[in-house]
Amino acid sequence: MRLTISEFARLVGLAPSALRFYDDCGLLPPAEVDATNGYRYYDRSQQPRAQLLRDLREIDLPLPDVRLALDASASEVADLVRAHLRTLEAKSTATRTAATRLLTQLLSQQTTAVLGGPELASAIRQVAPTAAPPGEDDLGLVLSCVLVELGPDEVTFVATDRYRLAVRTVRPVEFDGVPARVLVRAHELAEVSRWAAAGDVVRVEVNGGLALVRGDESRELQTVDAEYPAYGQILDGLTPPACRVVVDRLGLLDVLAGRDFVAFDIDQQSLRIGDEVKLDVIGTGSVRIGFTASLLAAALEASVGPDVLLEICEPARPVVVRSADQGTFTTLVMPVRLDG
Repeated sequence: MRLTISEFARLVGLAPSALRFYDDCGLLPPAEVDATNGYRYYDRSQQPRAQLLRDLREIDLPLPDVRLALDASASEVADLVRAHLRTLEAKSTATRTAATRLLTQLLSQQTTAVLGGPELASAIRQVAPTAAPPGEDDLGLVLSCVLVELGPDEVTFVATDRYRLAVRTVRPVEFDGVPARVLVRAHELAEVSRWAAAGDVVRVEVNGGLALVRGDESRELQTVDAEYPAYGQILDGLTPPACRVVVDRLGLLDVLAGRDFVAFDIDQQSLRIGDEVKLDVIGTGSVRIGFTASLLAAALEASVGPDVLLEICEPARPVVVRSADQGTFTTLVMPVRLDG
């Protein structure tokens, strides 16, 4: 039984005008066109194609990609959708950055956040070492920086070298202006850590550059005009951990000392390296996972308190290292593949 364009439109959730457009584009021609009056008629067998077309257009997939997807396998369509999502996420990040920059320029307003001096110094010491050494290309320059995001509720410090990601938030005592984000070279920021620690409070000012003000003294830091990786997407993309264990931080550091690589067998009660090392843990789940010892040790050294929490999604995904005594600091460490 043939369906009129209005009937088919209601069936598949598309407007008749959209069906005419997709016919003109060659994406969804009707099953029959009346030669006398030009009326379009559709068949129920066209419903899956029409609904896929509707869904693809709802996510703003470009028409050339829609054309490919309509005649592709399910796995090929999934690949197209994933690639489109990555494009949208990149555009969203670029748009947010550009909008923040534009707002700052339009309002010509200095952004100021007042932080406790010791808290600022602590954040710098925890995050800056995670930045990469200066590189030759643009990405190398970006990864050698610390991202500083200033907002009314928190000031966030972020650094990554591709293998680790460190994020520390500090609650401002005062905030004035519009939210801002700047990139500062990690080694320059690290140099002012001790100076910042000596003040009760330090005023962080963003107005073209970044200035730290402590009483009558100030330190000017040059900023880098570049796009920082979308670290929030990495954090948001973490799946619920399959294994969570609390382990003695200093004890684990001792185990890592002098090693290049470690393979852990972890269960609810212990962390083992073969038959030679066993540390007691408290947790859930079990996993076998490997690390470059120096990377994991650096994450542990940046943490505070006697214990750390390891959250492991799977052996090939980033592992979250959290301090049991400091919820404002999070480190991600990439594991390494175990042979066999």
